[in-house]
Amino acid sequence: MTVLQLLPELEVGGVERGTVEIARALSAAGHRALVVSAPGRLVGELTACGAEHIALDVGAKRLAGLAHVARLARLYREHAVDIVHARSRLPAWLGRLAWRRLPAAARPHWVTTVHGPYTVNAYSAVMVSGERVIAISEFIRDYIRANYPRVEPGRLTVIPRGVDATRYHAGFSPTAAWHERVAAECPQLAGKRLLVLPARLTRWKGQEDFLAMVARVRAVRDDVHALVIGGAHAKKPGYRAELETLTARLGIAGAVSFLGHRDDLREWLAHAAIAYSLTDAPEAFGRTTVEALALGTPVIGYDHGGTGEILARVYPAGRVRHRDVEAAAARTLDLLAHPVAVPRDQPYTVAALQQATLALYAELASSP
Repeated sequence: MTVLQLLPELEVGGVERGTVEIARALSAAGHRALVVSAPGRLVGELTACGAEHIALDVGAKRLAGLAHVARLARLYREHAVDIVHARSRLPAWLGRLAWRRLPAAARPHWVTTVHGPYTVNAYSAVMVSGERVIAISEFIRDYIRANYPRVEPGRLTVIPRGVDATRYHAGFSPTAAWHERVAAECPQLAGKRLLVLPARLTRWKGQEDFLAMVARVRAVRDDVHALVIGGAHAKKPGYRAELETLTARLGIAGAVSFLGHRDDLREWLAHAAIAYSLTDAPEAFGRTTVEALALGTPVIGYDHGGTGEILARVYPAGRVRHRDVEAAAARTLDLLAHPVAVPRDQPYTVAALQQATLALYAELASSP
């Protein structure tokens, strides 16, 4: 079986990571995995697992991109592609146009994955054009049902994203060297219970609600310290300064540290007393929620979108009503005083994602 995945580029991100994970599973199972995209940092990892990368800038939003249609059609034929799996809108349009150029009997099977609640319009509709349409969460499945009612139930399936259970598990703990480095870099954390918000610094990610919650918790307990972990958007570097001003106004400047982007987020999540997901808008999945829970760290999150879905299934004690800062503070105090253990068995794993996706491919490949 030959599967060709289409996406804009192979930089680091959820869509890109999922592409590599599926390519790795295909190669390990003896199938041929092709990925068409612009180059990026994950190309080396992709090719190391036995997959093939074909450099084509199918994510470039310019008329020249239409020239890629003919090349894609040629790739489908030359590589005898059995399944094309499109993961983003513009690549999906180009891939679909190429697919239509082939005689009906020579067309590969067509699969799409909806990674987020796109704006509902004709441009986005290509993402529900697959013979099989994969939703990365029940939240996204419900979005598809509500906005694209013509998608038959038999075409729609939920395959959640997941974490690598060999890296994210309850037995993991940071090394002694890591703890020593943190003690030197962040002496203000000594003896504190850490409340961690892992989120890029952008307005909808919940930093302001988090800080308001921390102020309420600090009014009761002085043994906690809050960490905001995430870099600022390149076009909006001033938001961090706004948040720092807010901490001063709330009287918690000495109880909050902004760590920026960190490559050791796994270690911080494992070391945290509680992690948080307090987004204003619902997230399609909730990757950091799954990562923290897999490490055995409790998560408090707003009960909406992918995060609410994950907490309902894995850690109901962490659910609070959307934008209810008082409830989040009360739940924090309760969990600090009376911890509720995170179950060790975690359903959101890369292995489960790979198994379900390859089963879907096999079903299609065996059909006419």
